[in-house]
Amino acid sequence: MPRIQRLPQLLVDQIAAGEVIERPANIIKELVENSIDAGSSRIRIETSGGGRDLVHVVDDGCGISADDLPLAIESHATSKIIQVEDLDSIGTMGFRGEALASIGAVSHLSVRSRTAEDDAASLLRVVGGDANPVEPAAGAPGTSVSVEHLFFNTPGRRKFLKTDRAENGRIAETVRSIAMAHPSIGFTLVTDGRTVLELSPTSQPSRRVIDILGKEFQEQLIEVSFDAPSEGIPGGPSVWGLLGTPAIARGNWRNTRFYLNGRLIQDASLQHALKESYRGLVEPGRCPTAALFLELDPRQVDVNVHPTKIQVRFRDPQLMHRVVRRVAAKALDQRDLVAPMPLNQPSYGHRPDYGSGSGTTRSIPTPTSTTASPGIEYATLAEQVGPAVVAPIDPEQSIPMARKASRVLQVHRKYLVVEDEQGMLLIDQHALHERILFEKLKQRVEESDMDIQRMLVPAAVQTDQAGLEVLDQLQPVLQRLGIEVSPIGPDTLGVHCFPVLLLERKVEPGPFVESMLQSFASGIGLGEEAVLSEVLDMMACKAAIKAGDSLTDREIAELLQQRELVERSSRCPHGRPTTLRIGIDELDKRFERR
Repeated sequence: MPRIQRLPQLLVDQIAAGEVIERPANIIKELVENSIDAGSSRIRIETSGGGRDLVHVVDDGCGISADDLPLAIESHATSKIIQVEDLDSIGTMGFRGEALASIGAVSHLSVRSRTAEDDAASLLRVVGGDANPVEPAAGAPGTSVSVEHLFFNTPGRRKFLKTDRAENGRIAETVRSIAMAHPSIGFTLVTDGRTVLELSPTSQPSRRVIDILGKEFQEQLIEVSFDAPSEGIPGGPSVWGLLGTPAIARGNWRNTRFYLNGRLIQDASLQHALKESYRGLVEPGRCPTAALFLELDPRQVDVNVHPTKIQVRFRDPQLMHRVVRRVAAKALDQRDLVAPMPLNQPSYGHRPDYGSGSGTTRSIPTPTSTTASPGIEYATLAEQVGPAVVAPIDPEQSIPMARKASRVLQVHRKYLVVEDEQGMLLIDQHALHERILFEKLKQRVEESDMDIQRMLVPAAVQTDQAGLEVLDQLQPVLQRLGIEVSPIGPDTLGVHCFPVLLLERKVEPGPFVESMLQSFASGIGLGEEAVLSEVLDMMACKAAIKAGDSLTDREIAELLQQRELVERSSRCPHGRPTTLRIGIDELDKRFERR
């Protein structure tokens, strides 16, 4: 067996480069972050050959002295941390002291730098890990780093780089992502002699976000701002950012950015929190456009998780999830997101253009059951969900929608037609009631326990081994909802306890649990909060009034009152509209009024 021996330093640096330097965009990220830590006000990036041939980053920061320059290209040499305790409160972009050593191990590297106190600059050249002596050179205060012939000594790594166009695209995206979080710094990106990005310094963070996302999105962005400590949430973050309306949601996460203390991060929990805030506003497969900037005490987060520093570990991830979801949801709820419905365009197959005053709507089939329903039963709902949710109203009360209840028309026992200040609303009674129940059930679960009823005889559910495995994964959520299910035979489950609200709405425990298990048959793969929302979706859908239910005037008035009180009432939990608006201008146009 070969003897254990120490690896040569060059090999150590090349191994480290494999973790930190995967492609030219990684080099630019590391160098630009160093420039930011140096207090730069302007940063210029030049590349050629997709970054293979040249990456050149110039800044006007504090610079590096001639004495410190040799240390700057050594492994684990840095000015940003000194002792172990510093890892618990990292406030700089970089801290590992690996970047320049890793870059120098796989390229021709030159670092030219000058401090404000120096009369001249100093130059250090490194070729494949071999450093030349420091020499005097001409240069302005700041630092200039050139990286040429990337991976010249590791041809296998060079071969796996993409085309110049693909690498240039990654470089541009990297620069945009970093620049978005640092609006006070000017950025210039020049690719093969052509300026592809020019961002002037600005004191307005929103201006920088819009400059990068595109001015065409400006009217579709909603500003959010929240400071957890001042709101009595110790250890929580301050949050500022811009959220896109549902109209500019995309099919992937590329237009969603999270920043923590100025650093771009990727965090599945924050993504889920943001997507939950859009629940019912966008289709489940679409992702919101957003740029959210979180400021958090560095002691509340561990950024020393991965060499690229893009992954972090929060001390209290549930708190972060809760703050982001609620802040984003509140901002969206304050925006009128009822989808307009122009009469001169077909509705099927188009997404609504929220908040822009024009657009089309997507037609989605609605339930067609005409089975007799138990009705809304608001008295029972008030007992189970809370009187503030479903309290009966006096028709003379000052709630606009309630006062107009006598003028509401129920069409085909599916839809309600109501007047509002902007025109006419068309409301899907099932979808609206489903949204009301979902929001209030979720609020009830978060704040207290559900009222439950123990079954005299357990409701039997036939299942298999896969169903039993799904049940085991669902148990934490079912316990929060008061649904007690356990095996009573080799292929049979028994439902022992069930929420009173569902029973009052004539929801059968056995079929409900069976349907729930089937919906997760392909695997759960979600966190507890996401699973909870999915199950609440099912509960609200099953308990809501159905298409085909005939409603009394009082039931209609009460349903419309809840629409006014419940947030996010314009969309059901599945994302389809509860309400469409036909504007008065559109009606005048159709009737040829001038």
